[in-house]
Amino acid sequence: MTAKKRGNTVAEITDLVQPIVEKMGLTLWNVCYVKEGSEYYLRIFIDSDSGVTIDDCENVTRAVDAPLDRLDPIEGNYILEVSSPGVERELVLDRHFDRYLGTPVMVKLIRPDENGIREYKGTLISHDKETITLMLENGSETVIKKKAAVYIKLDDFNIN
Repeated sequence: MTAKKRGNTVAEITDLVQPIVEKMGLTLWNVCYVKEGSEYYLRIFIDSDSGVTIDDCENVTRAVDAPLDRLDPIEGNYILEVSSPGVERELVLDRHFDRYLGTPVMVKLIRPDENGIREYKGTLISHDKETITLMLENGSETVIKKKAAVYIKLDDFNIN
């Protein structure tokens, strides 16, 4: 696909594809536009309480292809990928953190914190725009800045 860049690409694409995805009975989890090596990827993550099938991914791909070409939000070529966020789904948006309060998560920091720790596992007990608070296995709480994290993901090995 080839397109021209304007404004906030991810926000434009989100606004375009969200109603399409919802009309198909699915939830739009997230939209990412990233460069990996020499390639650019537009990744649309879809979700459903009953799970996401390969057919769901194919159907969404077909449904958003033409509208994306008309919107033309991206300069240059890119690869469109539609998939599930997976079991170890990354929590990015406020609604993700809201949905998974009380759930075990894994956090990997960009660099070790003041205690020399780079990875945390614990239960997500609160969040705001800038931080999350985890209850650790030892019963202590720790506050982590979201911008200091490489990722914040569900800990699928500890979800009941």
